[in-house]
Amino acid sequence: MAGHDGDVVVVGGGVIGLAIAWRTALRGFAVTVLDPAPGLGASHHGAGMLAPVTEVHYGEEDLLRLNLASAARYPSFVAELEESSGTPVGYRATGTLAVAFDADDKAALDDLHRYQASLRLSSQPVTARECRELEPYLSTAVRGGLLVDGDHQVDPRRLVAALLVACARAGVDVRQVPARQLRVEGDRVVGVDELDAGSVVIAAGCWSGDLRGLPPHARPPVRPVKGQILRLRDDVEHPMLRRNVRALVRGRPIYLVPRADGEIVLGATSEDKGFDTRLTVEGTGDLLADARELLPRVSEIELVEASVGLRPGSPDNAPMIGAGALPGLVVATGHYRNGILLAPITADAVADLLTAGSLPAGFDRFDPCRFTRARCTQATVPA
Repeated sequence: MAGHDGDVVVVGGGVIGLAIAWRTALRGFAVTVLDPAPGLGASHHGAGMLAPVTEVHYGEEDLLRLNLASAARYPSFVAELEESSGTPVGYRATGTLAVAFDADDKAALDDLHRYQASLRLSSQPVTARECRELEPYLSTAVRGGLLVDGDHQVDPRRLVAALLVACARAGVDVRQVPARQLRVEGDRVVGVDELDAGSVVIAAGCWSGDLRGLPPHARPPVRPVKGQILRLRDDVEHPMLRRNVRALVRGRPIYLVPRADGEIVLGATSEDKGFDTRLTVEGTGDLLADARELLPRVSEIELVEASVGLRPGSPDNAPMIGAGALPGLVVATGHYRNGILLAPITADAVADLLTAGSLPAGFDRFDPCRFTRARCTQATVPA
């Protein structure tokens, strides 16, 4: 295939790769996506919480700002995507209730609230009684909580389905094949396999460093972080939960995300065990035991799926977004637990980079080359 400067190959067809492909095609680029099973990686297993406030962590203020900015884009992103695809994505502005099961959990939740308040984030302390008024099926053992109305949710599987349709309608060529070999001439990336391209975007999640032909200094240092996740089936007419619930149960984190169709996503473990996709008695057993302690009625509903997802983690657990270590190479990976949340802002930032040769303000912190001494290129599209 004869390529030109406007051709883009995206390696990876998860939510990040597909969102980049869609937004880039809308800028007039000819885009090809390579993935043997689009949407069936980490995106397929994710719960879809859009929870920058509830999930804030100490020392991640730069990431928080990026998460908040992407969350603010989500309503318009969803509206445009649903209009383009004709496919609903399960976006729900239901809020999140974070609860504590025992006294130590309550102390940790109080500490989180103080940190949120120091960052001027909106979260409302609620008493144990108020927690059960908000979610009547919660255990009477719950000690209190935090209500965050600004945290929302989306269904990642429906999101992927909509992105695939939107990509097709925008002219993106989605090929269900693996990317095998990056082609480099001199010091410039010129394509993947038989495809010539002005730019190649690496968005393959925890497999982003595996593409043959990437020089060692250009490989994104991304690792798999295992998450075991369960899907339950609730009564649609009499739902057990109205909003996302996150909890600490004797120090162990757990979340339950209710869908409008009755599905409840229960997760998730976080295990640094390499490319291990085995379901374990310990991991799934802890999830079910903690869910039963928190929400006793969960014992009565159907368990319909158990799965393992591999989140892409970077050395500092912040994403890598921007120009890679070679001209013509762009990196968009390492989103860890925020891949679904960060899809809108990542896609638009990469489209800006491909169009204008530079990222929007605020992305310097997420330079893909920050872990090495490699000098990243500033322009990815040849003049």
